[in-house]
Amino acid sequence: MDLTSLIGFLATWILVIASMASGGNIGAYIDVPSIMITLGGAIGATVISNPGDRLKNVGGTFKSVFFSKAPDLIGMVQMIVSFAEKARREGLLSLEADVAEVDSDFMRKAIQLVVDGTDPELVRAILDTEIGVFEDRHSQNKSMFDTLAEFGPSFGMIGTLIGLIAMLGNLQDVSALGPGMAVALITTMYGSMLANMFAIPTSKKLAARSAEEVKAMELMVEGILAIQAGENPRIVEEKLKVYLPPKMREAFNQEGE
Repeated sequence: MDLTSLIGFLATWILVIASMASGGNIGAYIDVPSIMITLGGAIGATVISNPGDRLKNVGGTFKSVFFSKAPDLIGMVQMIVSFAEKARREGLLSLEADVAEVDSDFMRKAIQLVVDGTDPELVRAILDTEIGVFEDRHSQNKSMFDTLAEFGPSFGMIGTLIGLIAMLGNLQDVSALGPGMAVALITTMYGSMLANMFAIPTSKKLAARSAEEVKAMELMVEGILAIQAGENPRIVEEKLKVYLPPKMREAFNQEGE
C-alpha cells in the first residue's frame, strides 16, 4: 500500500472535518439536497462525458492510487546489466531462456524482439509506440477525475444559485434569510471539497504514477537497444544510471561496491 496517499487523504479529510466540528455544530454543514445537487450532478456529468469502457475501469484506476508501487529502477538496471554481460559472453540468443523469468510484459516483449533479430530502428519504433499507447490509456483514465474536478465546483455553484433563488423568493421572512444563505453556500463548499479533497489529488497522483512507469519503460528501451548493439556492460550501466535520481544512484553505487 502507498502510505503517502493514505496518509494524505486521511489527513486532509480529518483536519477539515475536525475544523468544522470545532465550531460546535457539525450538523450545520450537512444538507442532503445540497449533496444531491453537487455530488449527483458532478458524477452524472462525468458519466455523460466518458465512454462506458473507461468508466468500468474507474474502480481499478482509483485503487492504483493506494496500492500501486513505484517501479524498482535499481533492480531494472541491475537486471539489464546482467543481461548485457550474458549476451556479451554467450550471444543475444542466450537471453531467450531468461524471458520467462522477467515480470514486466514490456521487458519480455523488448527482449523477444531483440532475440528474434528485429532491426534496432524497428525495435525502438515498436516500443516507443507501446509507450505512447500506454501514456494515452493512463491519460484517459486520469481524465475522468479531471472531469469530476471540473464539474464539482460548477454544480456547487448551480446549487448555490438554486438556494439563492429560493431564499429571494421568501424575503418577507427576515428570520429565514441567514439560514437560507448558509444552505445556499453549502453547495459551493461541497463542490470545492469534491474537487480539492478528492478529484484533483487523485488525478495528480495518477499522473505521477504514470510518469514513473513511463520512465521505467524508457530505461528498458535504452538498455535493451544497448545490449542489441553489443555495448560493453559497463557502458550500459552508465547509460542507465542517468535515469536514476541522485539518491537512488548513490544507493546503486553502494550496492555495487
